[in-house]
Amino acid sequence: MTQALLQDPAPLTQRRAEKAAFENNKLHKRLCRLVGQAIGDFNMIEENDKVMVCLSGGKDSYALLDILLTLRERAPIHFDIIAVNLDQKQPNFPADVLPAYLEKLGVPYHIENQDTYSIVKRVIPEGKTTCSLCSRLRRGILYRVADELGATKIALGHHRDDILETFFLNMFFGAKLKGMPPKLQSDDGRHIVIRPLAYVKEEDTLQYAEMRQFPIIPCDLCGSQENLQRKQLKAMLRDWEKKHPGRVENIFSALSTIVPSHLMDANAFDFAGLGLTGEPVAEGDIAFDEEPCAVPSAPIMLNLRRDA
Repeated sequence: MTQALLQDPAPLTQRRAEKAAFENNKLHKRLCRLVGQAIGDFNMIEENDKVMVCLSGGKDSYALLDILLTLRERAPIHFDIIAVNLDQKQPNFPADVLPAYLEKLGVPYHIENQDTYSIVKRVIPEGKTTCSLCSRLRRGILYRVADELGATKIALGHHRDDILETFFLNMFFGAKLKGMPPKLQSDDGRHIVIRPLAYVKEEDTLQYAEMRQFPIIPCDLCGSQENLQRKQLKAMLRDWEKKHPGRVENIFSALSTIVPSHLMDANAFDFAGLGLTGEPVAEGDIAFDEEPCAVPSAPIMLNLRRDA
C-alpha cells in the first residue's frame, strides 16, 4: 500500500492528458467531416464567396466559425469569412468579449448595434415568449448588414437538433411538415442562408465549446424562458434517444427521404391525375417498408409457449 501511494503519479497524469488530446482531436475531425459533408451535399460555399458568419456568443456559432476557419485552410476553393455580431442591447451584455476574441483570432468582424431588446420588451406582453419577434427583427437587420458588407452567403449556427425541433414545432403547432432547411433563399430573393452544422449533434457542439473554452455569452432575453415549446421538444427528443437509441437519427434521416406519393399534399403529388399505367411502380402500395410490430416481450413469449 505504502509503495503504491509513493508511486510517481506523472505517468498516469500523462496518459490521461494523451487520452484527452486524442478524444479532442477525434471530435475536431468529426465536426470538420460533418460540416464539410453538409457544405458539399448542398453546395453551400462556392469559389470567391464571402461568408458572413453570424456570431451570437453561444456555443454553436463559436463552433461554426472555428470549423469554417479550419476548412477554409483546407478547401480547394477560395472563400472569405467575416464574423458579424448583432448587439441587441440586452442587459448585462459584455460588449468587449467578442471583439477581443475575434481580434485575437485575426478574423475580420463587424459589430452591429441595434436596440431590438427594447422593442421586444415593449411589444411582447410579460410572460409571453419573445423568440418570434426577436427572430424577425434580427433577420431583417442581418440581411441589411450582409448587403452592406457584400456578403454572398449568410451562415447560421443551427445544428441537427435545431432542425429536428423545428420540424416537430411546425407539425405539432403549425400543422405543417416543414423543417429548417440547410440552405435557403431569403424572402426578398437577395440572400442565400446556409446552415453548415446541419449534420452536427448539439452534444458535439457542447463538448467542442468546452474543449475550446469559448467565451460563452448567455442570452438574457430568451435564454431564461422556461415555458418555450422548443425546450419541451428538446426534452422529448432527449428522452427518446435515451429510451430508444437510434430513433432520433432515423427521424433526421427521414427528412431527406421524402415519398410525396405516400403523403397527402396534392400540391406535392398529382393525386387527381393519378391513373392506371399498367406498369409496376417502385414504391407501390407499401405503406411501411418493414413489419412495424415490436418483438413480443419475454413474459408474452413464455405464455405463448405454455399455450402451445
